[in-house]
Amino acid sequence: MSMDLSEPLAQPVDFTVSELATDARRLLETHFQLIWVTGEVSSFTRASSGHWYFTLKDDKAQVRCAMFKNRNQFTRYQPKHGDQVRLRAKVSLYEGRGEFQLIGEHIEPAGAGNLQLAFLQLKQKLEAEGLFEQVRKKTVPTATKRVGVITSAKGAALHDILSVLKRRWPSIEIVLADSPVQGEDAPRRLLDSLKKLESLQETHALEVVILARGGGSMEDLWAFNSEPLARAVADCPIPTVSAVGHETDFTICDWVADIRAPTPSAAAELISPDQASLNFDLQKQSRALTREYQRSLAEKCASLKTLQYRLRHPGELLQQRMQKADDLELRLKRAQRSLSERHANRLTQLQWQLNANKPQRALSMAASSLERTSLRLSRAMSSALSTQQKRHKSCDNLLQALSPLRTVDRGYALLRAEDGSVVTSSAQFHTGARGSATLKDGNVVFEVTSIANSTKPLRKDRSNPA
Repeated sequence: MSMDLSEPLAQPVDFTVSELATDARRLLETHFQLIWVTGEVSSFTRASSGHWYFTLKDDKAQVRCAMFKNRNQFTRYQPKHGDQVRLRAKVSLYEGRGEFQLIGEHIEPAGAGNLQLAFLQLKQKLEAEGLFEQVRKKTVPTATKRVGVITSAKGAALHDILSVLKRRWPSIEIVLADSPVQGEDAPRRLLDSLKKLESLQETHALEVVILARGGGSMEDLWAFNSEPLARAVADCPIPTVSAVGHETDFTICDWVADIRAPTPSAAAELISPDQASLNFDLQKQSRALTREYQRSLAEKCASLKTLQYRLRHPGELLQQRMQKADDLELRLKRAQRSLSERHANRLTQLQWQLNANKPQRALSMAASSLERTSLRLSRAMSSALSTQQKRHKSCDNLLQALSPLRTVDRGYALLRAEDGSVVTSSAQFHTGARGSATLKDGNVVFEVTSIANSTKPLRKDRSNPA
C-alpha cells in the first residue's frame, strides 16, 4: 500500500508496520534535502564492513547516524566519542527498527562536546589538587574476606562480580549497596551508598569497596564523573576499586580510586585469589613436601644402617683393641732394636772419627809437616842466595865494564872542577881555575894557566897524561 502523504489524511487508513515505516521514510527523505546538523558524537562504532555508526546529540535530544564506507573513505577526519562535529546528511528512517536516523555524506569537527569539555575541566582540576597521585593511594588486598559493592542490584555488573567470586573464592562475603548507576539522581545515590559502607566499618569491617557498572555511552557513565562522588572516593578510608564501563571507558572515579579495573569481572579477579590456582599450588607444595619427607626418611634410614654397622659387640671391640695392643708392642720392640742399632752404629762412627782425630797423630803429622817445610825453606833460601849471588856477580861485571876507571886504566885522566863536578869541555874552565885529575895510580891537582880552543884533539904526552 502506498499513498500520497503530502496532504493530510481525511479519514483513518489502515497500515501494516512495514507500510507505515516505508511511507514515513519516503516522507522524511522527500521533505528534507541535504542538511547540516551540529552535535556531539557518542557511542561511535566502526563496523568490520567499514561503515560508521554513532549518535549525534546535544543537551536535549539525540539522533542515530550512519555514514557508509563509500562516503567516509573520502574524509581524513574520523570522529571519536565526545567530539563536537558538523554532519552533512540526509534525513531517513531505518525501517528494521523504525528509528529516525541521519545518513551522513560528509563530516567535519566543530569543537569539543560539552560533556567532554566538562569532563576534561574536572579532570584537570582534581589532578592539580593531587587526587590522582600514586603516593596517596592505598594498597588493595588481593585476598579479602568481606567486600563492599556499590552498583545496581539489577545490573549485569553485579552478576559478573558474583559469578567470578563464586568461581574463584566462594567464601568471600559480599555487602551490596544498591544504587542506580545512571540518571540525574545517580551521583547522589552513589555517594550515599559509599557513606553507608563507610559507616559499617565498626560492625562489619570491609577490606575493599568496588564501584561497578557495565559499559555505555559517556552520558550513561556520567554519574561516575561527579565531583562530590570523586572527592568522597579519594577520601574513603577503605581501599577502593573503580570498575566502570568497558576497558576503553574512563571516568573521574577511575583516577581517584586506589586502583582501576577495566571491567567488573576484572575487579572481582583483583580482590580474590584463584581457588583453582591455590589448589594447584597446594598440591604442588604437598608433592614437594612428600618428596622432601621421603628424601629425609631415606637419609635417616641410611644413617641408621651406617650406625648399626659401626655398632659392634664389646667383646669384638676388646679383641680388636688387644690385637692392636699386641701389634703396637711388636712395633715398639722393633723400633727399640732399630734405635739401638742406629745408636751403636753412630757410636762406632764417632769412635772411628775420634781415633782418626787423636792429638798425638795430629802432632806427629804437624812435626812431619814442619820438618818438610823447614827442608823446603832451606832449599829455597839456598836457591835464592845462589841466584842473588849470580845476579850480583853479573851486575858487578857490568858495572866494572862501564866504570870510568877502566878508561883511566887505559891511560886517560878524569878531570874535575874545584867543586868536584866532572869537566867534559874546556869552556868549563877559565884561566886561573883550579881542578884535579884522576889517574890510574892517584890524583893530581892543577891550576889552569891558559885555554886553547880547538876542534881537533890534542896529542897528549904519554909521560904526562894530564
